[in-house]
Amino acid sequence: MTQKPVSEMSFEEAMRELEQVVARLEGGDAPLEESIALYERGAQLRKRCEDKLREAELKVAQITEGPEGVSAQPVDLE
Repeated sequence: MTQKPVSEMSFEEAMRELEQVVARLEGGDAPLEESIALYERGAQLRKRCEDKLREAELKVAQITEGPEGVSAQPVDLE
């Protein structure tokens, strides 16, 4: 099975696979070489999730900024 490149994954896809990687590593039954490969993939997935979250935070900040900077108005989410 070919793995999708991490750089093409959505946040949700990367998080889902990261959870699978962590579960496999925590299971402790993977051979050493596979564990190393899983750890490397997990590190890439973690970075992808962090990058996507950072992008989302920047977009939210841009949306909430007005002409005078960040809006001091509370956001009513109800």
